[in-house]
Amino acid sequence: MNEKVTANNLTFYYGENPAIRDISLPVYANTVLALIGPSGCGKSTFLRCINRMNDIIPHTRAEGDIILDGESIFGPRFDVTGLRRRVGMVFQKSNPFPKSIFENIAYGLRINGIRDRYDIEKRVETSLKNTALWDEVRDRLNESALRLSGGQQQRLCIARTIAIEPEVILMDEPASALDPISTQKIEELIQDLKKTYTIIIVTHNMQQAARVSDFTAFFYMGRLIEINRTDVIFTKPENVMTENYITGKFG
Repeated sequence: MNEKVTANNLTFYYGENPAIRDISLPVYANTVLALIGPSGCGKSTFLRCINRMNDIIPHTRAEGDIILDGESIFGPRFDVTGLRRRVGMVFQKSNPFPKSIFENIAYGLRINGIRDRYDIEKRVETSLKNTALWDEVRDRLNESALRLSGGQQQRLCIARTIAIEPEVILMDEPASALDPISTQKIEELIQDLKKTYTIIIVTHNMQQAARVSDFTAFFYMGRLIEINRTDVIFTKPENVMTENYITGKFG
C-alpha cells in the first residue's frame, strides 16, 4: 500500500510541555485512519500537525518529521499555504460562513485563485453532489447557510473542503454534535470519499471508529500505544491498554 502521510518520531511541544511524544505511524492512500483515545491524549494535536495548524499557536515547536508524498512538511522551502490546500480540515463544530450556501463554497474557491464563473458553478454543484447535499439545497443556493440543519451544515463544510480538491481530509470529531441520522449520513459520506481522498478522523465513538475506518491508532497520554487494521484493534489488540480502553475499563 502507498503511504500518503508518514509521521516519523514526531514530538510536539506547547511551551516546554510535550503534548505528543515520539509518534511514528503510516497513513495509507485512500484509506480511513481513526485516532482514538481519552480526552487530552494528543489526538487533535497530532491531527493539526499534519496541516501545520498548530503553527499559529505561540510558543509551540515540533521535533521529528511528517512526510507528505515523500516530502517533509517541515522543510525550509515547503509551501505551508499549499499544504493547507492539499490537506483540508473539517472541525468538530460545523462552521459555515454567514453567507449563502453557494458562497460558502465559491468563496473558498476564489481565495484559492479560481475566477471562472462556470468553473466555480460546476465545482459548487459537484461538491454538493459528492456530499449528498445537492438534492436538498439545489433550489436554496442563495439562502443563508445558517438556515441549514446541523447535519446539513457539517456536510456543507465537508463540501467546502473538497471543492478545492485536497488530497487528504482531516476530521476532528465531525459527527459528535449531530443526531444519529445525520451521523449516519456523515459516516456513509466518509466511506464514499475515501475512494478519492485519504482521511484521518479523530473520534471518541468506538462504534464509529469500527464502522468507518480501515486502520485505527490508539493514543494515550501523548503516546501512540498501538496501530493496526481496525478489525484487529477491535478483536485482537496486542496491547492490554488498548483492550482495556476499547472494552470501557477506562477512558
